[in-house]
Amino acid sequence: MKNSKHKTSDRMQWFQEARFGISLHFGLYTIPARGEWVRSSERMTVDEYQKYFDSFNPDKDCCREWAKLAKKAGAKYCVLTTKHHDGFCLFDTKLSEYSSINSPAKRDIVKEYVEACREEGLKVGLYYSLVDWHHPDYPAFGDRQHPLRHDPDSKERDKNCVWEKYLEYMHGQVMELMSNYGKIDLMVFDFSYWDFIGEKWNASELVRKIRKLQPDILINDRLGCEAIKEANPPAYVGDYDQSEQDIPREPVKNKKGENIPWESWFTVNNSWCFDPNDRNFKTPSNIIRALVNCVSKGGNLLLNMSPDAKGHINRPTVELLENVGAWLDKNGESIYGCRIADFAKPEWGRFTQKGNILYAHLFEQVVGHVNLPGMRGAVKDGRLLANGTEVIICDYWNPGIQTFDSPDDIFFNIGKPTAFTFPLPDRSDTVIRVELTDEKEKKMLKEEYQEDFKTSIRRVPF
Repeated sequence: MKNSKHKTSDRMQWFQEARFGISLHFGLYTIPARGEWVRSSERMTVDEYQKYFDSFNPDKDCCREWAKLAKKAGAKYCVLTTKHHDGFCLFDTKLSEYSSINSPAKRDIVKEYVEACREEGLKVGLYYSLVDWHHPDYPAFGDRQHPLRHDPDSKERDKNCVWEKYLEYMHGQVMELMSNYGKIDLMVFDFSYWDFIGEKWNASELVRKIRKLQPDILINDRLGCEAIKEANPPAYVGDYDQSEQDIPREPVKNKKGENIPWESWFTVNNSWCFDPNDRNFKTPSNIIRALVNCVSKGGNLLLNMSPDAKGHINRPTVELLENVGAWLDKNGESIYGCRIADFAKPEWGRFTQKGNILYAHLFEQVVGHVNLPGMRGAVKDGRLLANGTEVIICDYWNPGIQTFDSPDDIFFNIGKPTAFTFPLPDRSDTVIRVELTDEKEKKMLKEEYQEDFKTSIRRVPF
């Protein structure tokens, strides 16, 4: 068991250092541009949906456009929808005619995407839907979301469904993805529901086959329902937990109380696939603070962008990601490779940490100097991460007269006098790089502060 845990930890290392990824939802549903669930929400038949297959033809080099933008945004890995719930495949599959190879595009989009990611030095992730509304052996009547769930003819249709045939098809396609595109770093499954969960997918066998072909791959935990949180998880357990459009209020733990790896998955606006009418884009500050929030709790952020029907990314998305990338160019040290800090979350922002370096992320303008709770003697030096400017580490500005904070607190400010209020250099997130002391240094600094305090209370303040 120890060896198994060690290997899982080794597999996770790059993921927990990367902290930021980009995903892409792209497929036939991009053409109607009314949501990736459009065939379900509008209860389209296969024939009604066929016109999108007959016109699917994205521009060449669109995958390079995606990868270059992801790199510029500061992402370290990407995830592409190889097959969504509608069953359309963006890869060259020998098990179905319903693929981009047989569409007007006549191209293996997954191959182009994988090559583009590698050109940009990005880790490669593949998304694959366990659900398939196109396959004849996937049950429809009464299902939670199948387009034909309310069609009375589906009862008769389902009598001919052979679940084992669908499992053979689904497993076979996953093996194609694991075999035909070189090293794959991440496998993202979507999704389990009702009794379609765990061994209904023959999940243990599926994971065994995946790991035989791709021993270093990471798999999300959606073959089951948060199996990773169980005290004794099943054989098909994933490597990390994953939530959508939500950041947990504290680090994610299993039932033993141990921290587990996790990822929060967000959209740039309110849509997973391209929607020209959705102009509700998040701001760079929204994304930057969400990323910091995730990392401060030991998690990653996967941000989804949506190409249009021709494969291009719209200008608002480009500008948003370029701004996030510009912030990471200056402050990425406080994100990549960072973990949960040894100190509690401050009221004005967040902490991240790497070794003996603590990163103080100021989200809110503080009146006067900024409190570092319980850190008296723990701070050796402080600098603005973006430009290296010294930060003044100080005691309460009016010692011996009044104080409202703990005697173990210390303060800092970006200017003098330290009682003054100076505008934050970066309104999204001003990051202070704080070098921490060791135990010997901490004791010496506490003694120095005590002597300074005795001197200062005898001194006229102005």
